[in-house]
Amino acid sequence: MVTDNLNAVRERIAKACEASGRDIKDVRLIAVSKTKPEEMIREAYVAGQREFGENKVQEMCAKAEAMADLNITWHLIGHLQKNKVRKAVAVAAMIHSVDSLELAAEIQKEAARIGKVQDILLEVNVAAEESKFGLTPDEVPEIAKQLEAFPNVRLRGLMTVAPYTENPSENRVYFRQLNKLTVDIQSKKTDNISVDCLSMGMSNDFEEAIEEGATMVRVGSLIFGERQYGLQEGSK
Repeated sequence: MVTDNLNAVRERIAKACEASGRDIKDVRLIAVSKTKPEEMIREAYVAGQREFGENKVQEMCAKAEAMADLNITWHLIGHLQKNKVRKAVAVAAMIHSVDSLELAAEIQKEAARIGKVQDILLEVNVAAEESKFGLTPDEVPEIAKQLEAFPNVRLRGLMTVAPYTENPSENRVYFRQLNKLTVDIQSKKTDNISVDCLSMGMSNDFEEAIEEGATMVRVGSLIFGERQYGLQEGSK
């Protein structure tokens, strides 16, 4: 099932790229494996998937340890609390959910301790949903500028979680806004910042996100099926 689903998603990504005149090499699929068992992740790996996203630090770390024999790139895509930073930095290739300068400072401290430069994305709550984490678009330029002072933190771009909607086209306005914000930050050419990642679009709206400039799409349920909450480990 996982292999067939993964191939179907890849085909849809290819069509969205073709429709928008983009090179498929410019769009990375992050397979969101939160709450999913090891055997499903291994099946996706055999089918060629290498990048996986997890919401919870404890679950990501447990899976990374269990599958240390695989060449998996782990992305932390869920909210990160400061007391979980040490574990997150030890495993995550990229942290998508940095939503404050204080959190970035904690990541800097831990990354410096282990001699790592941690790639991060700033999470932006473009739709201003009260139920979601993230910076406001107006806060992003100043936070990005202040990240210059953090040599062990490398800002790679922006991330957003768009509202769930029956009509995915309604989210294009948010995707466009995030894309424009990325271009604005890129144009300033500040030190320690290489803004080439735009993480937006999920199972419901990844095609629209690609057409609006996403370089990373986070797809879970279309690949692995609906969430299996009983398999969650730990908490945020």
